[in-house]
Amino acid sequence: MSRALPPIASLRALEALDRLGSATAAAEELGVTQSAVSRQLRTLEDQLGAALFLRDRRALRLTPQARDFAGHVRAGLDRIAQGALALRLAPMGGALSLAILPSFGMRWLIPRLPDFARRHPEVTIDLGTRLRPFAFSSEAFDAAIHHGAPDWPGTHHLTLMADRSRPVAAPALLPEGPVSLARLARLPLLHMQTRPRAWQHWFEAQGARQGALPGPAFDQFTTMIQAALHGLGVALLPDYLTVTERASGALVPAFDAAPVSLGAYHLVWPSDRPVSPALAAFRDWLATQAEDEDETLPR
Repeated sequence: MSRALPPIASLRALEALDRLGSATAAAEELGVTQSAVSRQLRTLEDQLGAALFLRDRRALRLTPQARDFAGHVRAGLDRIAQGALALRLAPMGGALSLAILPSFGMRWLIPRLPDFARRHPEVTIDLGTRLRPFAFSSEAFDAAIHHGAPDWPGTHHLTLMADRSRPVAAPALLPEGPVSLARLARLPLLHMQTRPRAWQHWFEAQGARQGALPGPAFDQFTTMIQAALHGLGVALLPDYLTVTERASGALVPAFDAAPVSLGAYHLVWPSDRPVSPALAAFRDWLATQAEDEDETLPR
């Protein structure tokens, strides 16, 4: 194992060169001379027994294979740094790095986290925002919150809650209250970039198929809510996000019907690695918060 693992300094030099694009920039970031970076890269080539660079008079460029290797190195260095931070912050219980959807994290998860902290003071949770699925092998996360079907490749999952959504708008946009489906389709509709067909699915659930439904798009629900509050259009929003706004009358239903389930929220974690004690504690606690008490935990 020790002979197969290249020196950490050489790996850092390779990663910096790949990310920054030049040996000069890599040397500046690493706090060494350019000649030191060159020596580290030559050492790496010698140990691996493979050419990593395409040398010309103007620049030192990585081969395609070396760029791929640098990606693995970057992921490994990120995980080492994450582990070191976790050890410093929670030396007894460990840390959990969790990718969250921003609106779900702010409105549903974070208000519940004090209970987890009381029950598991030995575990530290680090939160980072990701809007779309990613490869756990290349991101320094232990688990993530996922919306939609439980179809994240290479993961186990725990279903947390259904996404029951309804169209809402500012009262000024609906002076006569809820409108018909035909009228609703003609109003300005607000869209989520990560759910481009949500409106079509909602109309289909009402028995009315619709073609293209143009309108402004947003990358976060919090921004869409503000747009709806200011009368920019009708927003198709999960009920849990608009409890306060609907109770106060700041947002009102745009159509008289029960909310429609447009998927669900899940905790997902990679299936190709052991479940850490911190993740096991968090997962088992989340199971007590989940709406579906019959959900079976994958083992």
